[in-house]
Amino acid sequence: MKVIELAGGWGLANIRRGTRPEPKPGPGEVVIRMAAASVNYRDRVVLERGYGRLSGELPLIILSDGAGRVVELGAGVRRVAVGDLVCPIIMPGWISGPLKQEHREQLLGGPRDGVMSELLLARAEDVVKAPSFYTAEQAATLPCAALTAWTALTGAGVTAGDVVATQGTGGVSLFALQFAKAMGARTVVTSGSPEKLARATALGADFAIDYRAEPEWARALRQHVPGGADLVIEVGGGETLAQSLRAVRIGGTVALIGVLTGAAASLDLGRVVTQSVRLQGVTLGSRDGFEAMVRAIEAHRLLPAIDERRYGFEAAGEAVAAIGAGRHFGKICIAF
Repeated sequence: MKVIELAGGWGLANIRRGTRPEPKPGPGEVVIRMAAASVNYRDRVVLERGYGRLSGELPLIILSDGAGRVVELGAGVRRVAVGDLVCPIIMPGWISGPLKQEHREQLLGGPRDGVMSELLLARAEDVVKAPSFYTAEQAATLPCAALTAWTALTGAGVTAGDVVATQGTGGVSLFALQFAKAMGARTVVTSGSPEKLARATALGADFAIDYRAEPEWARALRQHVPGGADLVIEVGGGETLAQSLRAVRIGGTVALIGVLTGAAASLDLGRVVTQSVRLQGVTLGSRDGFEAMVRAIEAHRLLPAIDERRYGFEAAGEAVAAIGAGRHFGKICIAF
């Protein structure tokens, strides 16, 4: 079968087509004919071996997020049926409870082979049925970005009337916006693009801040939301975390999800302590959390925001390069 892999060296230039034997399911396993994938910033980091040994070894089948239909069942499988549209979870084995080291060592797309293969073998307990009204492309957006946003909001206990602020218009931020609205929260979005702010407003953002026009966007947020936001979705990292801490209310939560502007930050720790701010790192979520998220998507008929440009199987490298350029709105997807 055809795969897209990283071989011969690390880096974007070493993405190429390869072949692997077709898998056969053993007891408790399923074979999925993959139909779509989506790109996350972590995929770009893996290409440069940015996670060290947790990036995996070469050759490595790339990307962690995908969806496809079950085509073969091993003995004893009852959770899914042939024909079901499913997503493999990114951390096989993380069924419930908190994140553990052994879960991180099983990540698809580095260190384990990822989803860019025509057929994928998985344990039945490590797949989740997609929302019933989703296409494969829509389902492929869920395993990383959507689940991370869902975990951040549910972990912070967001309820109706709360204020949730999101940074930018990438996949995590837009899913957080949509989930927050479904929970009855008010939403604030920041971006340096007026066009993207307009599109985020159309998705339900109650207040939009252009951080190029308002470099002190935390001040602009507090002028609109006295007291500050209950939850800030922090994806920038080094250059934006200090503003997120100024934007959050006393006793509120900053969910640290990404480090797009750098992994090191200078912080006013006094503010964190004296205002009882909760700084919470968020990485993905369990399979049970994924299934709870799917139920919420079904109940509210939520659709993912997907960038207009689509990529084919052979253009997976271009799709990974595109996330680094930062011009996309929502998720970057690949159709097989």
